[in-house]
Amino acid sequence: MRLIRQKNEPPLDKGLIPWLGHALEFGKDVAKFLARMKDRHGDIFTVRVAGHYVTVLLDPNSFDAVMNDTVCLDYTRIRSQLMEKVFSLPSIKPKAERKWMEQHFQGFSLSKLSSSMNTHFQNLLLRDQKNGSPLEWRQEGLFSLCYSLLFRAGYLTMFERRDNATAVYEEFRKFDDLLTKLARGGEIKTANSCRVRLWELLSPNCLNGSGSGSNSWQQSYHDFLQKEGVDAEMQKRALLLQLWTTQCNAGPAAFWLLGFLLTHPEAMEAVKSEIGGLTLHNTSLQHLPISLLEAHSTPVLDSVLNETLRLTAAVMISREVVQDKILHMANGQDYHLRQGDRVCLFPLLSPQMDPEIHQEPQIFKYDRFLNDDTTVKDTFYKDGKRLKYYTMPWGAGSSICVGKEFAVTAIKQFVFLLLVYLDLEMCDPEAKLPPVNPSRYGFGMLQPDGDLQVRFRLKRTLREM
Repeated sequence: MRLIRQKNEPPLDKGLIPWLGHALEFGKDVAKFLARMKDRHGDIFTVRVAGHYVTVLLDPNSFDAVMNDTVCLDYTRIRSQLMEKVFSLPSIKPKAERKWMEQHFQGFSLSKLSSSMNTHFQNLLLRDQKNGSPLEWRQEGLFSLCYSLLFRAGYLTMFERRDNATAVYEEFRKFDDLLTKLARGGEIKTANSCRVRLWELLSPNCLNGSGSGSNSWQQSYHDFLQKEGVDAEMQKRALLLQLWTTQCNAGPAAFWLLGFLLTHPEAMEAVKSEIGGLTLHNTSLQHLPISLLEAHSTPVLDSVLNETLRLTAAVMISREVVQDKILHMANGQDYHLRQGDRVCLFPLLSPQMDPEIHQEPQIFKYDRFLNDDTTVKDTFYKDGKRLKYYTMPWGAGSSICVGKEFAVTAIKQFVFLLLVYLDLEMCDPEAKLPPVNPSRYGFGMLQPDGDLQVRFRLKRTLREM
């Protein structure tokens, strides 16, 4: 309870409803709500949300004061509560799990995973397209196309199963659609049936004799869990967590990237020109994307990806104040943070959509992260100071996404393949991208509220193979 305000606390906005405070607005559209609070209070303020007091920090020059403090600020309890609500899973030691993951998403292991992902992309794409008449256009929602192909390729790469990828994908989509409600305590009965089915499909017992070898990712994770003393039931639940962690964001990211290209012809032309330069002297289609993307820089595609993530990555970085802390801001001001409160960073609002940092931040500009000589632009400022964090789709500091490089490579491979292998266009040339689903704010990549209908077919050179 906040009976007495202490000196130098951030501005407090309790809302009109006792205890509940701003919970309804926070849950409905947190981006819109926090933007309103920012206009009212500035770059730091505290709001009451369902009994919790949440201090929101929106000055990226001051983010390190939060992310680098592991004494006064802690993320494990918040993470544990979320794991229990969403995955019905007690928290596995986060440091040990992160250390294990780092072994698989760096160096040789990363290269092996990326190569396997690329092979599955090509096999799925060519098989799906050649199932029908090669001359006929096929129509589908772009979001469904991207999510399905990326998920199935990722599942085949990580779990090495070939007989149930489609079943897992269909059940996973049901679960993913319920995730935000589940995190807020709703839809428990419906979501639980999805979880149980996915636990069965991902069960190590289900995998025995029909999939992974001793050196596979899935087998390695199974061995790690056993070493940590996790029982068989919790192992099944942990596999669902890993599936969601590794596969939930790439499909939506690829949808937005391709959607922006299709609705911005000058951006599409720039990317196709860059890709054309890479493929001009390569006649072999075997392992085409992975070899070319490893051997050559792609500054235009990289800029498009960074701009896509700036607009549509909406992570929320939360910490619990486990002992009173004085937060030193970059502008010289100090604020007192109370034990028991929470601190939240919402990079989508700032730095990613801050007009002082990014001119016309609501507009997609494919060359925003390019200098005039097409080198990478990484110099941005706020309050006259160069920013360390000018976009944060992967988080930062000790909580930065372990699988960042794997995800970036997968998205680039996927876009490369679609543009090289397919004729792809919108069904309606005047169509616009659908709006975002506001319930997904804070859960990684945003998802669309609707879809963009596209048509596609194999390019002539592939139809004749």
